[in-house]
Amino acid sequence: MAVRAHLVIRGRVQGVWYRGSMENEAERLGVAGWVRNRPDGSVEAEVEGAPEAVDALIAWARRGPPAARVTDVEVHRMDPHGERGRFVVR
Repeated sequence: MAVRAHLVIRGRVQGVWYRGSMENEAERLGVAGWVRNRPDGSVEAEVEGAPEAVDALIAWARRGPPAARVTDVEVHRMDPHGERGRFVVR
């Protein structure tokens, strides 16, 4: 059974290779979805996969890559869309 979550990550998360790092981590965990920068300086993502994999990616999002300084991660659980396959940077 898959789960889906919408994330908004705030802090120093743009210009620190956050999206590319999240893509690598999502692929390692087998999580599908996407990540993109927002005009307000935050990063937004939707992730879908096995519950333990999605939870692991959310935990990673709270840390991010070494240069990031995450101050907040908003998590909204959603109904899964049946998305499978790659995780993409938009």
